Amino acid sequence: MKTLFTAVFAVIASLSAISQTNDEQYAKALKAKLEFRYKDAFPAFQALLKTDSNNVNYVQGASYCYSKYGFFYVADAEKMKYYQTAEYLAKKAIKLNEASADAHFAYAMALGRINENASSKQKVANAKLIKTQVDRAIALNPRLAGAYHILGRWNRTIAGFNGVEKIMINSFFGGVPPGGTYDDAVKAFITAIGIEPKYMNHQFELAQTYSDMGKKVEAKLWAQKALEITPSNEDDKKAKTDCEALLKKLN
Repeated sequence: MKTLFTAVFAVIASLSAISQTNDEQYAKALKAKLEFRYKDAFPAFQALLKTDSNNVNYVQGASYCYSKYGFFYVADAEKMKYYQTAEYLAKKAIKLNEASADAHFAYAMALGRINENASSKQKVANAKLIKTQVDRAIALNPRLAGAYHILGRWNRTIAGFNGVEKIMINSFFGGVPPGGTYDDAVKAFITAIGIEPKYMNHQFELAQTYSDMGKKVEAKLWAQKALEITPSNEDDKKAKTDCEALLKKLN
């Protein structure tokens, strides 16, 4: 009997140690993710998934990192595989916890990345789903800046559809979905900036939106404001390059 108790205690102690280790690893992975250090966050979440593929925090974190790591560090020919994995993991996270704002945000992000290399037909077909997911994310967490960023890009994309794409969107939706204007895009990016004022990419996308609207003064203003931020991550570095290119074009 004593041997049995000893064995049970050893198993419990082992499981407790594993759980503690996972908690510590998750804290490190989450910190890297929040600091936009995708080279550190990506392998950390991959490792966590191997220990528990049904932990919603691990799954949605991995989905986010597959989208981001794939965008910044993977060859163009391989990017779609990462985005599709991000989509799969986000859908799984939603099944695990439908009330997770981060899961819906990760799904919208993955679809947005997929749309960057999609045909017009697929782009339009995904548009409604992206809007549904980002709206759900915001409803669950009104302080999720990234969701407003995607909403801003969604509105700008719809507003900029060409004639053929507008005909297609009428076929899919029976008309343009609510929003879908440049003004809606501006509102979304301004909200994102209010939540994350030091994230340069929000300001660049607002500048780009004003440029697309033909408002050069506002576009220059926001591009210049973005460049006042010191780049601290890959997103900022890309935004800095994009801002400089936009200013060159506007001048």
